[in-house]
Amino acid sequence: MGDNAGLFADAASSQTSYGGIVNEMFDSTSAGNGVAQTNAPPLPKKLDGAPLILEEESPTTTTREMNGRPTSPSIEFTSARPGGLSTISGVFAPVALSMFSILLFMRMGFVVGQLGFLVTIVQLLMAYAIVMLTVLSLCAISSNGALEGGGVYYMISRSLGPEFGGAIGVLFFVANVFSCALYISGFTEALLNNLGNGQFPDSSTWRFFYCVLVSVVLLVLSLLGAGLFAKTALFTFILISVCYSTWIFSVLFNGSMDVPIPKVNTPAYRLPNNESDPAAGTHEDFNRTLYAPYTGFSFHTLGENMLTNYTMDYTTEKPTDFALMFAIIFSGVTGLMAGANMSGDLARPSVSIPRGTVQAVFTTFLAYVLTAFLMASTSSRYLLQNDYTVMMDTNFQRWFILIGIFSTTLFSSMSNLIGSSRVLNRLSHDKLFGCLLRPAKIEIGDRNPVVSVVISWICVVLVFLVGAMNKIAKLTSIFFLLSYMGVNVACLALELTSAPNFRPTFKFFSWQTCALGVLATGTMMLVVDASMSAIGVVVLMALIMVLHYQAPSVSSGSISQALIYHQVRKYLLLLDVRKEHVKYWRPQILLLVSRPASACPLLDFVNDLKKSGLYVIGHVRKGELDSQQVVDPLQQVFPYWLSLVDYLKLKAFVELTLSNNIRQGIQQLMRLSGLGAMKPNTVVLGFHEVNPSNVTLQESQLLKDLRYSKIDRAAVVEYFTAGDYMPKELDGNLERLSSEEYVLVLKDVLHMTKNLCIARHFQKMDKEALARGWNGQKRYIDVWPVDLQKPVEAGLGWDNSSLFLLQLSCILSMSSRWRSYAKLRVFICVNSLQDMHRRERQLKNMLDTLRIQAQSIVVPWDHVVCHFSPQAASTSSGHAAVPAWPSVELPTAYVSAFNDMIKRYSEEAAITLLNLPLPPEDANQNAEKYLSVIRSLTDSLPPTLLVHGVSSVISTAM
Repeated sequence: MGDNAGLFADAASSQTSYGGIVNEMFDSTSAGNGVAQTNAPPLPKKLDGAPLILEEESPTTTTREMNGRPTSPSIEFTSARPGGLSTISGVFAPVALSMFSILLFMRMGFVVGQLGFLVTIVQLLMAYAIVMLTVLSLCAISSNGALEGGGVYYMISRSLGPEFGGAIGVLFFVANVFSCALYISGFTEALLNNLGNGQFPDSSTWRFFYCVLVSVVLLVLSLLGAGLFAKTALFTFILISVCYSTWIFSVLFNGSMDVPIPKVNTPAYRLPNNESDPAAGTHEDFNRTLYAPYTGFSFHTLGENMLTNYTMDYTTEKPTDFALMFAIIFSGVTGLMAGANMSGDLARPSVSIPRGTVQAVFTTFLAYVLTAFLMASTSSRYLLQNDYTVMMDTNFQRWFILIGIFSTTLFSSMSNLIGSSRVLNRLSHDKLFGCLLRPAKIEIGDRNPVVSVVISWICVVLVFLVGAMNKIAKLTSIFFLLSYMGVNVACLALELTSAPNFRPTFKFFSWQTCALGVLATGTMMLVVDASMSAIGVVVLMALIMVLHYQAPSVSSGSISQALIYHQVRKYLLLLDVRKEHVKYWRPQILLLVSRPASACPLLDFVNDLKKSGLYVIGHVRKGELDSQQVVDPLQQVFPYWLSLVDYLKLKAFVELTLSNNIRQGIQQLMRLSGLGAMKPNTVVLGFHEVNPSNVTLQESQLLKDLRYSKIDRAAVVEYFTAGDYMPKELDGNLERLSSEEYVLVLKDVLHMTKNLCIARHFQKMDKEALARGWNGQKRYIDVWPVDLQKPVEAGLGWDNSSLFLLQLSCILSMSSRWRSYAKLRVFICVNSLQDMHRRERQLKNMLDTLRIQAQSIVVPWDHVVCHFSPQAASTSSGHAAVPAWPSVELPTAYVSAFNDMIKRYSEEAAITLLNLPLPPEDANQNAEKYLSVIRSLTDSLPPTLLVHGVSSVISTAM
């Protein structure tokens, strides 16, 4: 509390000074099943004693009133977005098209030829099991409330918090950009190989030019909006369905025939230079054409294609195995987020995403199983292994399959471009990267983020310049898998924390499915590429750390808080006060503060003193809770105290209470602060000065603005230095605690068996001066464990109070700041010179036994004790649990002499710690005398802490 005008200020005018009505703001989203979110408490425009003026945070905020008083805020729900996309066009078609990809038309025959029908089905089941586990988590999260734009990023950031959501959102954006570039490159390659016939120039520069032209077409389509995309998706799905149906029609009606092996299969056309000499090398003979049998539907062919027969991939000429084939299958079915990416454009995202995604997953799975069965039943093993375009070559018109290939690649790239732009737009709205992404917030028409689309397109073009697409493809898959893992982790965390508001309408999931999804996606990352997975995880961790320190606070909440609450509650129940042991004692401090503006150094000092223990800042506001008031007045001021704690970087809790009597309010704080076994055992308060301190809080005393502080520094300074605080109290307009009330508070602390500390002169404490030292030397922490009321026991027969004093000084010297810049010194007073060496040796041995590193100093004080009169310090007995209250007749000369001795020896001390004389038994008569003794004892000293301990705190046991 420091050197202030009194222990607690009278806040009798608190009922009127903040008489404005506090409106709780709720932002209602326009999405279906909207969930209201509570904003931070409104901030005052002025704090000059006038009614509080509130600022609306949103033009859409409304507050209903009844009889002139606000009622509970309403939560608005809307069933659908007008003009939004439907389930079929917005989710089912994009997901189905993305999951078909190239695997359906160009790789399924190769997969069946290597794995056989049975193992192909097994691997499809494995891949779709992983996909389905993620889909279950995705459906649960998406059906738990209002979804806006941003897809996966929005879900994860609103579940796990901005750090995890932002990091995974960036990775998902990058993955979509690279995936878009890969699909466009594949489309261009297929176009040149099948339509060019050598008529178009073909080089790396020309291919870059072709890719840019294709991307420009996609850019134009994306800029036209989500409606056109939906129509494109539905049209493309119908077109691909027609193309696929032509192949099924061909399978049913085609007879046996010989199918030419494509010339791109160079190993098939490779011949030895000398058949009798294998070392002579080989050459390719493309003047001939090889053929493989197509049998039509045959059970004999199905039997031959039932089991595995690994050979090699003729495009890479590397041997195949189970893991490689699984990676090929899985990479073709990872488009499950295509519908979630459109969350901001769907009419009913909470309904459409679960329904459309699940339908698309089952549809594509059945299509893949049917394709594998028909290929295994109609094509020879040799044909499947040597012709990746077997579906095209066995169709009655190969143009249909070629159109299907072009459609899937073109649409998938467009889906990635739009998905990346939506993620970028949401990142900009959440201000996670400051002004860097501010232009990406610009939207036109029906919330079409045109600038985000353009930025995403520019990134795609830049990827074309990178080249080496095959190497980038693995990292792209890792980024996708990390985002899928994030969805599973988010759902698992929500389920395990038993959050009451986690009530998804989609019920077909559990924490077991979420955990399996996390395990499955993590395993799949290692299967794809362990080294690339490590790179992806490192990038993710780096982004999380950057966002943790740089990103602004958002009001969406964080799962980390729910997890912390869940664990803290369990551990608090396990923390049993009956199992406490002195070996593990630590200070748990309640600091009573009247005016924080004059107590900042003390607030900071106690933060160093707590030694990882409980630290509670308590304040009593004088007044009573009036039933006519709209809200509790303390709710209005509580955010300012929290912001002050943030700015001062204190690891402390704030407890405020309202009482007509300050002493009773302090009793409430001492009894009720903390929880369970974590309750304060030590009370610290400032000294009751004769004249109020002129020390005021300055904005320069606070640290820089912190991103999670709801109120800026200027408002905090204005609140604690204006209005009901400093000006009125300095003018004497507010009541102060009298000397009698103050001493009674001290006695209350001891009656409740709390350790008592009184702080004085802490306005002198300068952290910067402490860091600089004194003339280049370390400053000192000086401890004087002398009981002034029992000077004849000034030896080493220390009681609990002196040992508590020593323990506190040891804790202070162990804190990081004080350990580096201050040195602990323990002073012991002796009455005769012949005892000095013996007492110094005893003191060193005791410090060694207690494992306290300190310099021991023995000083003679016979010139002080000579002023002491034993009759003046007669004591009366009390209850065993309560200290005896001396009559406090310490002679003035005795106290002044002791004060002069401390000033002489502790001139270079940064802080001194003294034993606190016990309060008088009769506070009404002796309170002023007692305070005069304390005043004389500490006059002109450095920052001083007077301590009285009531419990055992030091142990020498192992």
